[in-house]
Amino acid sequence: MENKGSDEVEKMKTKFLSAWHNVKYNDDSPTEACYETTEEDSIMGNVEDFRKDFTSRVWLTYREEFPTLPGSTLTSDCGWGCMLRAGQMMLAQALVLHFLGRDWTWSDALTLQPLDTETWTATKAKRLVSSLQGPNRPSYQGAPHLHQAQAPGSAEEADEHLKEMYHRTLVSWLGDSPSAQLGLHRLVRLGLAMGKQAGDWYGPAVVAHILKKAVEEAMDPGLAGITAYVSQDCTVYSADVIDSHRAPGAGQTSASPQSERPAPSSSRAVIILIPVRLGGEKTNPDYFNFTKSILSLEDCIGIIGGKPKQACYFVGFQDDSLIYMDPHYCQSFVDVSTSDFPLQSYHCPSPKKMPFSKMDPSCTIGFYSRSVQDFERIKQELSKVLQPSAKEKYPAFTFVQGHGKDYDLSAGLTPEKREWPFIRDPRRTVTTAGDFVLL
Repeated sequence: MENKGSDEVEKMKTKFLSAWHNVKYNDDSPTEACYETTEEDSIMGNVEDFRKDFTSRVWLTYREEFPTLPGSTLTSDCGWGCMLRAGQMMLAQALVLHFLGRDWTWSDALTLQPLDTETWTATKAKRLVSSLQGPNRPSYQGAPHLHQAQAPGSAEEADEHLKEMYHRTLVSWLGDSPSAQLGLHRLVRLGLAMGKQAGDWYGPAVVAHILKKAVEEAMDPGLAGITAYVSQDCTVYSADVIDSHRAPGAGQTSASPQSERPAPSSSRAVIILIPVRLGGEKTNPDYFNFTKSILSLEDCIGIIGGKPKQACYFVGFQDDSLIYMDPHYCQSFVDVSTSDFPLQSYHCPSPKKMPFSKMDPSCTIGFYSRSVQDFERIKQELSKVLQPSAKEKYPAFTFVQGHGKDYDLSAGLTPEKREWPFIRDPRRTVTTAGDFVLL
């Protein structure tokens, strides 16, 4: 009888903890199956493929106990850094496509257990890190070098070893230390020039410009073969993107594990970031199908946005719900300068879903373009998606031939003001909403 009472107490405690974490982290229910079909064997195969693909994506979340952020005394981004983390996740996906290809999946993807209410709290994460990152593990300064000697064995094993090195290097670039090329510290430092400080709310348009600068200013030779472009006032200027592709990457060559598709030093891949607003106070339902079409494109690297003041990274959809990766888990700092740092906390086994109706209208759409030819193909595919319809009379963004400077949008503005996502003409009366200026 006593044991039965004790079990009931434990059940109540578990329910209470679950409810508390749902409130604390606003934890939506994870989705289980993201494909629908009538044949049972087909369902199982599709779900497993989906799980492997989703879990292979790099997951960036809140962290704590990392080195102090620039211009502040903060050692955690919990509660305010979610949009920066969402931006890092989209950037990571672009780098995966660049170095590893769309078909790459992490070999340990299906070994991760689904998240429960306590799995990724700070204490649990600390235990995981300490258990996997012992004091005898070798370490070195800076990011792992991309071209270390390959492991002995078959050609297939060597290829897997090389891809795993790229995987680790990619995660290390996004680590939480001042030296990380694309880490939170670097993003916060770049944000200072745009009037943003650690602890502030960062919107998706501002984050797009921060990511652009971070990629452009990255000093690691491995990142010389990729750059970023941000649209102006929901307009993509084709000549500017093509110029970005053709500019030499500081005389460096960025070699991909996909040897048949190297990026020569005279050409760079481009991450195209397009800040948009899909409605007024709420997302216009007329844009739901547009969003589905965008997420269905092969070269789309996702959308950063979320609910009002709560960012996430949208990677797909199922029926009338968006599938997303959630940065709202506070994990402990991981020292990515060690040669064999644990990767488990950088991958999420549990996707989440959100109704389209809850999506904040302010967001940034991302694409990865490997070459000028890829860009022309992306434009052609998007031209079909952006065609006006009876419901969507105005496209979310447009493509224009020529350079942005040809249209003299920023005439009379200082260089600092030109960096802002949307350029305000002081002669016009405007109403602001979030990161956007509604003309």
